[in-house]
Formats: sequence, structure tokens, C-alpha cells
Amino acid sequence: MIELYVPQIAKELSLAEERVRATIKLLEVGSTIPFIARYRKEATGSLDEVALTAIRDRLKQLLELDKRRAAILQSLEEQGKLSDELKAKILSAENMAVLEDIYLPFRPKRRTRATVAKEKGLDPLARLLWTQGDEVDPQKEAARFIDPQKGVMTVEEALAGARDIIAEWVNEDPLARAKMRELFEKKAEFISKVMRGKDKDGIKFKDYFDWKEPVVSAPSHRILAMRRGEKESFLTLRVLPPEDEAISLLKEIFIKKNNEAGQEVQAAIADSYKRLLSLSLETEIRLTTKERADKEAIKIFAQNLRQLLMAPALGQKNVLALDPGFRTGCKLVCLDRQGKLVFHDTVYLTDSEKLKQEAARTILDLCARFQIECIAIGNGTASRETESFVRSLAVPKSLQVVMVNESGASIYSASEAAREEFPDKDITVRGSVSIGRRLMDPLAELVKIDPKSIGVGQYQHDVDQQLLKDSLDDVVMSCVNLVGVEVNTASKQLLIYVSGIGPTRAQAILDYRNANGAFASREQLRDVPGLGPKAFEQAAGFLRIRDGENPLDASAVHPESYGIVDRMARDLGCRVPDLMKSENTRRQINPEKYISDTVGLPTLTDILAELAKPGRDPREQFEIFRFKEGIEKPEDLKPGMKLPGIVTNVTAFGAFVDIGVHLDGLVHISELADKYVRRPEEIVSVQQRVTVTVVEIDLERKRISLSMKSKPAVKR
Repeated sequence: MIELYVPQIAKELSLAEERVRATIKLLEVGSTIPFIARYRKEATGSLDEVALTAIRDRLKQLLELDKRRAAILQSLEEQGKLSDELKAKILSAENMAVLEDIYLPFRPKRRTRATVAKEKGLDPLARLLWTQGDEVDPQKEAARFIDPQKGVMTVEEALAGARDIIAEWVNEDPLARAKMRELFEKKAEFISKVMRGKDKDGIKFKDYFDWKEPVVSAPSHRILAMRRGEKESFLTLRVLPPEDEAISLLKEIFIKKNNEAGQEVQAAIADSYKRLLSLSLETEIRLTTKERADKEAIKIFAQNLRQLLMAPALGQKNVLALDPGFRTGCKLVCLDRQGKLVFHDTVYLTDSEKLKQEAARTILDLCARFQIECIAIGNGTASRETESFVRSLAVPKSLQVVMVNESGASIYSASEAAREEFPDKDITVRGSVSIGRRLMDPLAELVKIDPKSIGVGQYQHDVDQQLLKDSLDDVVMSCVNLVGVEVNTASKQLLIYVSGIGPTRAQAILDYRNANGAFASREQLRDVPGLGPKAFEQAAGFLRIRDGENPLDASAVHPESYGIVDRMARDLGCRVPDLMKSENTRRQINPEKYISDTVGLPTLTDILAELAKPGRDPREQFEIFRFKEGIEKPEDLKPGMKLPGIVTNVTAFGAFVDIGVHLDGLVHISELADKYVRRPEEIVSVQQRVTVTVVEIDLERKRISLSMKSKPAVKR
């Protein structure tokens, strides 16, 4: 059955049929996207995760379309209305909209004005008017249908009922709906207006109080903004094309003659458009534009999340982490190189000079006691003051002080995962631990937080939540498997995202590790209850075991390829560790010698790359970033200032940048570069370090406008 989809998907995605077929077969047997992309390159022609995901998602859509097609055929069969011609139309429908148009006249419906008119026996009159014959006299013909017992009292009532029937025919005509859909797509406009008396309360939607914009060019963020304004009852929103064009288009389809009968049909057409067709197509265009806006917003969210998850990691260091605060003090924790909590306390930096001196002594003592190598400071309230205080201490120059984006740390601290790990610690301690660990390994810590709570993206609460979850889960899984996971130190939340693992097997791995100690080899994973051959195949290459029995267990070489590496070593008269250490030895390997029916050059090339840098972290090298000293709050800013900053979020309308004043500034898309910018992500990315110019500060509205242009227009 699925074979039928291969040519269509291949054509739509411009891919070779054999690659699509191979991908679908691998997906059918439970292979994950990361596994296929990394370890089945020969089968797919080295398709990347983007292409593989596109195949998977399009296959899902086609399966859903066929499921609906089958339901419609069954319904028509039960109604006794399934003709060969109708069946052929249904089987050839290429998308859901066309399929539903075909089914519309036969769909069971509530009583309508047309239904009532038919019950009054007016269907023959409607059919007579529909012919638009010159010999048809509407008044005379309608008089024949006056029947008080059926509720038809006058000629006008008979004609009105007939027009209701015709209006429904127009609304249900597939050609009319197709043409009207095309008109809506090309010429409809979003028309939003402020609701009466809501101009003050809805001031944040001021841009849309009297707004009109073509559907074809409306960007995702404005579509979602207008819809939110409507949902919150501040705006009215319509999506319609010019009414005269719509009615003229329908007349071209249905009007044969401009006689008396034709005029009745024209009246029915106008009524059909205003009462039925425009509302139906408006609902449809609202749905399609919402889907388009959702996909664009989710795409931006996913890109931002990937960049955040793949941020450089400090690595295994002894860390002192501070969660700054004024009144409640700074929550302080010390973590060892594995991220284990070894100490926690609270210090006060602002209450009195005495407490400040105590805090200084405490921090210096802890740095010596736990051999602290880096101090992490959360970037929330009082962060710059805390940073200045720490930098003023007589700490060793080798000890790094780093500001850490703490977005989502509070979500983690109150989560089940945090309660499970630290049942006897309050949320402030858990939050500080999260800040320290996020510096050590952003990916390992951020996977513990619902991606939607991390704070990158736009209108995440307005988009399709299931689509958002699926997309973000794909990103997290991709990043986790790209980096690889140390199985002996990984949390349950991190293991969940490893290819083939999931929640149940992740817990089983932890239970086995707790009961038996650290894993000595990947092969030992086979002993974990519930982790069968298929799960082992999917997961093993992404799980790392440093200092294990087999040196390859610390690399991305899959156990299924260990035999190939052993052969390479034997052929060169050395051991596998020698092969991994000596570049000169590896240069002697001719990969073509090891090609087989199942292993080709792509896999062999990957193996050689791994032997050169076993378990190489694909993330960039960690570098310290410092904000400008003396600029700690919005009041310190002045137009024209040039400042270093870090991009915290990219949206369709620009980028938000942290410049160290507790309030991110916005670089509007028009200020991102000296040239025209079509999409912000072409210029900036989350975690990117940039230099910005302050354009305007609005303290009342808490807005900072920034620019990345070489000569911005500064508002003094």
C-alpha cells in the first residue's frame, strides 16, 4: 500500500524514488530519523535529517488523506449514493480540500433553509428556475406551488424557498468552491478593527485597530497577532476578497441568460455567497493562513531552539553557581565536575557592609575548598551587581566568571525531575544547580525543561500545540543524538531523547546502572531489561562509554561496524587503540578495500573521521563573553551607545539582544544590516555575539530599540 506513495513523495520533494522507498521501509521497521541519517547513508543516498523528516511528514499526511477518503467512501456506500463516477472523483482527489468539496453535498447536515424548502415541495420550482429558460415565468410557475398545508402562503414565499435551494447548490458546487478558493487565496484581505470601547484596554494591539492587509503577503507574526487580538476580544477580524468580484465570478459560472428566471438565480447566487459560501471559504482561508503562520512560527522556534541547545559547553569543571537576588539574597551552590551538588548556601550582597564582607569571605573560602574553576551567575534580577561584586574579589585570574541565561531555570526547579533529584531541597537551590549545570552542558540541562518554556520563538501559545511539540521534540532528539550521551552520567531526561530509548527504557537504564554500577561496555546495554535488539541497534551508536573495555565505545562508530575497524587494525598489524592514536597509520587505510553489500564509502568515511576524533563534540569552543562595565540597567543607556550583546531570540520581525541591563532590546528587521533583510535568521542566530547601537530607550513602556547598521538613525 505504502509503495503507492513513493512516486508522489519523490516527485513533490525532488528526490530519487529508491531513496524515498528505502527511507519509508526504514521508518516502517521503527528506525528513527537520527539513526537513519547517521547509520543508513548507503540506503538513503546520504539524505540529511531535513529531507528524511520531510518524507516522514508527507507520508503521514497522505496516510491521513487516505483514511479520510476511506471514511467518505464508506459513508456514501451506506447512504446508497456511491456511483462509479463519484468513486473515481474521490479516489483522484489530491488534497483534503478537494475531497471535502466532493463530499459536501452528501454529508449529513442539520436542517437548513434549503432542507425546509425541499420539505415544502419546492425542489421542482428550483430546478425549473435553474434552467433559466426564456419560457419560464417565475411568478406564474411559483403560483403553482402555493400550498397552505405545506406552509407556502404566497408566490414570494415559493420563490424565496426555491432560491434557498439554489443557494445551497451554488455553495456545494465543486467548481464554484474551487474558483472561489482561488479568489480567496489571491485577493482576500485581513481586515481588523478595534472593538467598541476596547481601544484603551487593547492598546498592545494598537497597530491593528484599523488594519487591512492582503492574505498573500501577510507575515506569520501579524497573522498570529491579529488572531490573538480577536481571541482576547479586542479586535474584530474578517478575511474576505472584494464582494463584487466574488459574486461576478459565481455569475460567470452559473448564469446562462439575463432573463426573469436568470435574475432569480442571480439573487440566489448573491445570497449564497453572503450567507453560505463566503463564511465557509472564510473559515477555510483562516484555517490555511493559520496553518501557514503556525508552520513559519514553529520553524523559527525550532531554529532558535537548535541554536540554544547546541550552545558551546564549558565541560566538566568544578563550578560555583549564583542565582542573584536583592531582598532574598543570592542562592549559591557548588557542583563537582560531574555536576553533583556538593554544597549550598545563601549570601547577601546589598543589605549591609557586614553581610557583604561575609559573602566575600564565603565565596573565596568555597572557591578554595572545592577547587572552583568557574563561577556561573544567572542573568536575572541583580545579576550585573552580583557580577561586579564577584569580579571585585581577589579570586585567581584563572577562575572564569560567566553570565548564564537562566530562562526556564525556574520551570525546571519546580518540575517533577527536579523534585525527584533533590527531594529535600527547595526550588531556589534547584534553580541554582540548573544555572551551574547549564554552563557545564547546556544541552544536558535544557532537555529537562519543556522546550516551550525556554523562551525562544514567537506566539508559541497561539500555534498548533501538537505540531509545535512534535517539531521541538524532533529538534531536541536531533541535537542529543548529534552530540552523543555519556551513558554513565546521563540523566533520565537526556536518555529519553536518545534514538530508540524513550521514557521506559531510560528508566530501565538508570535502574540497571544504580543496581550494577557503571556500564563497562556498550555490549552490556543488552542486559538492560526491555532493551531488545532493535532498541540496541537504534541507540548504541549514540551512547558513549568513556574509559570502557572497548575504546570504540567512546566514539560514534556503531557496534555493528566494530568488525570493520578490527579488520583495518589487523591489516595494518596494529591494535585498534594504535589506529585511533596514529594519524600516519590511518593514512595507510584504503577505505574502498572494505566496501561490501551493506557498507559503502559514506559509512567508511564516517568511521575514519571518528577514529581521528573519537566522540568529537560538534559544538563550538566555549568562550567567555562580557557585557560592558558600568552599563547595568536601562537608565544607564544613552542613544548612540555601542554595546556588546548576545542574541536571545529571533522572530519574524527582528531579533532580541541581551545587553546586560535585565531588559532585552529589539533590533527590528529593518535595523539588522545595511542591506535589505528578507528573513532575520539570514543575519542572526540565537547565542550569536553582536555589537549593537542604542537607537531609543522608552523606560515607560520598557522598550529598548537597537540597531546593527553601520550608521543607524539614532533618536536623541
